[in-house]
Amino acid sequence: MSSWVPQHIAIVGASLAGISATRSLRTHGYTGKVTVIGDEIHRPYDRPPLSKDFLLGTMGEAELSLLPETEEVKDIEWRLGAPAVGLGDRDRPTIHLGDGRAVEADVAILATGARARALPVRSDLAGVFTLRGLSDAVALRQALLTAKKVVVVGAGFIGAEVASSAVRLGLEVTVVEATRSPLANVLGAELGALCAAQHHRNGVRLMAGVTVEELIGDDCIEGVIMSDGTLLPADVVVVGIGATPNVEWTADSGLSVDDGFVTDASFRTNRDNVYAVGDCARVYDELSGAHVRNEHWSSAAGQGNAVARVVLGLPPLQRPAPYFWSHQYGRTLQYAGRRSDGDHFEIVEGDPAVGKFVARFSDAAGKLKAVFAMDSAKAFAGYRRMLV
Repeated sequence: MSSWVPQHIAIVGASLAGISATRSLRTHGYTGKVTVIGDEIHRPYDRPPLSKDFLLGTMGEAELSLLPETEEVKDIEWRLGAPAVGLGDRDRPTIHLGDGRAVEADVAILATGARARALPVRSDLAGVFTLRGLSDAVALRQALLTAKKVVVVGAGFIGAEVASSAVRLGLEVTVVEATRSPLANVLGAELGALCAAQHHRNGVRLMAGVTVEELIGDDCIEGVIMSDGTLLPADVVVVGIGATPNVEWTADSGLSVDDGFVTDASFRTNRDNVYAVGDCARVYDELSGAHVRNEHWSSAAGQGNAVARVVLGLPPLQRPAPYFWSHQYGRTLQYAGRRSDGDHFEIVEGDPAVGKFVARFSDAAGKLKAVFAMDSAKAFAGYRRMLV
């Protein structure tokens, strides 16, 4: 460890990134005080199942816990149900809470995550949902029990997973997407088209290149009017159009913010002894030479582990290439690496028509940049090992 060891570390955010940092601190021998601050009343829980198994009713709240009964995270002080509302004191981070209390620490690790982005139209009708937290999922699951027609706004991973779950529940589902090629900005046009085909293949109507003009209904949602004039009747609308990092609470702190807390490659902000990780952080990526905000489970978990090593002065670990996965329509999608526009795309194994294949992206010199797989975990793992 470093010559200076903080006596008190505050983790601001009871998120995956926050609890990963907490675990890592204890794993690496830190015996000082750790305080975990969270705006929800729940202890840290796993969010990916919310749009899948939990929504389907095959997983309960207890199974979501990131702190199972068999795991011991020693001597943690929990401040739950009281959101952070300010970060003061330039010399020693002081986190001000919504209940009027304050937490003074030697080091603050900000892991406040992100919240679901709202539609730019009136969306306060009953039956309109976003899906970011456990309370969202509980309410949506209940609504789907009596619904018949569901409109999902946004064909990203959350939207596709919700659509997949709703179809399995026997509901009529329409997915609407503003871009012409869903997921093309993440996976490229070729893979975006193949993922879009999964909707059609599973009985979901996909409308691309249109936006929501208006949500109609008196008190409860009755329908969605699209920019092309189409009226989509709906009992439930689920909005999945991205996320906004939770950074506003630090408005007067002097922290550098640009679509997230801006940090160096070691998660340090522009304030001494203040770090940021997870969905709320834009971390400098040395390979791309840019600040990047990665909203994926593996990124949050890895950054939480890595920042603890930085705070304790331990040697950094080599960071793997970005990785994420999704479960849609009974299939597992996996992606790793950093593709760029202009990279060569090719199917190297399997057949997209049967929903089982591996694709790769490579640069002009033939170097592997990224790999994608659908229901081909073993082959995917082999290509992933070749990524830097």
